[in-house]
Amino acid sequence: MLKLLFLLLSAGKLSKVLLTGGSMLVSVIAYAFVFGWRYAAGFVGLIFVHEMGHYLAARQRGLEVSAPTFIPFVGAWIELKDQPHDVETEAWVGFAGPLLGSLAALGCYFAARETGSQLLLALAYAGFFLNLFNLIPLSPFDGGRITAVLTPRVWLVGVPVLVAMFFWRPSPMLILIAVLAASQVMKAWKYDPKDPANQQYYGVSTETRLTYGLYYLGLLTFLAIMAHDTHDMLGAIR
Repeated sequence: MLKLLFLLLSAGKLSKVLLTGGSMLVSVIAYAFVFGWRYAAGFVGLIFVHEMGHYLAARQRGLEVSAPTFIPFVGAWIELKDQPHDVETEAWVGFAGPLLGSLAALGCYFAARETGSQLLLALAYAGFFLNLFNLIPLSPFDGGRITAVLTPRVWLVGVPVLVAMFFWRPSPMLILIAVLAASQVMKAWKYDPKDPANQQYYGVSTETRLTYGLYYLGLLTFLAIMAHDTHDMLGAIR
């Protein structure tokens, strides 16, 4: 019985590995048809590092979380089996993804400068832009999870940003995101800071709000500058 139990547990862990690895491989193959396999592998790798930031932060806070799952041309996600008990934990988990993802993009950038690799420079730009896009202050973006530590009403600022993104680069993905964000927008609109449940979940110190606000603005500024500069560098090469 003990051997059977061990085999079942091992199979469960193996299935998780296969789900992550298999979905990553499918994504690489799908992207490779459009961008080539080298870029596809690097791009999926950048997404993986981003998601692992969320994963590690969630585990560090004692939350049960699944390994990343990938869907081609959609992205990836981790499933929080234990939901955060307060907004600071949510902000911490939300911030870790863009932070680690930005470091991975920065690594590609420095490697590109050292080697002159256009591929690495293109991956650096993709990484900077991907993480910048995720900082839109609207849930379910990471930016929405981070800025919720200030107040959920900040999500209302993300609405015109998302609309502007759609007019700039129309995409079915943005429509899907808008559908997913609709309930969160209503939540922000109806948010009552005096509600006891809201006070319990969103009640944090002014120092915590200032700290995460500075982290958010700092990373946002850094990514905007790097995405702009790498885009110009790629344009000069073309």
